[in-house]
Amino acid sequence: MKRIFVFFTIFFVVVLWADAQKNTFKPELYIGAGGGYMFSKVDFQPKVSQVMKNGVAGGISAKYISEKYLGLLVEVNFAQRGWKESFDANSDYAYTRTLNYLEIPLMTHVYAGNKVRFIFNIGPQIGILLGSSSDMSQALKEYVDAQTASAEEGEPIPEQRYDEANKKFDYGIIAGTGLQFKTGIGDFDLEGRYYFGLGDVFNNTVSDYYSRSAHRVIEAKLTYYIKIF
Repeated sequence: MKRIFVFFTIFFVVVLWADAQKNTFKPELYIGAGGGYMFSKVDFQPKVSQVMKNGVAGGISAKYISEKYLGLLVEVNFAQRGWKESFDANSDYAYTRTLNYLEIPLMTHVYAGNKVRFIFNIGPQIGILLGSSSDMSQALKEYVDAQTASAEEGEPIPEQRYDEANKKFDYGIIAGTGLQFKTGIGDFDLEGRYYFGLGDVFNNTVSDYYSRSAHRVIEAKLTYYIKIF
């Protein structure tokens, strides 16, 4: 299924690029600002039971349309990621971790249409961890303290995930699709995005408990653009 998706994505981009070569096109530059709401979790291996954590994101954007139907999009965003753990309904345990990132996605921008346009963005994204906070119930804190105290020195334990994040740099792939509305006062891009993290939040050596701790994020975003030229 993934191979089919990649094939059609490449095919779509190539067809639009080939068509663009037949027409004379004057490049365009837009700057904008936007924000949205995100739902995130961390893909731990071994698995950790979670529900999606809510957060907000926002920042500035620059979009350069170099050819008809094709351009480049770069953003600088602040984003609240993290995870929220799921426990038995009768349990007194509760835990939420918020990880604040500075994100810089660099995406290929593909569009089709006139006043109302279909848009598709895809590309790499890097992130820098700015800080974090957590909310742990007293019952869970007592359990974690007991487990940590009883563990032998250097022994990998599941409670590693409650420590401070080891990795300050994050990277992955982001993709989004939606609609652009061109109006007399500017352009409005309404988009749904998915971020697939390739980096880890915690160390993943053979001496660590988790072999993977990567971000998974779903985001709904609205961006307002004005045309510079």
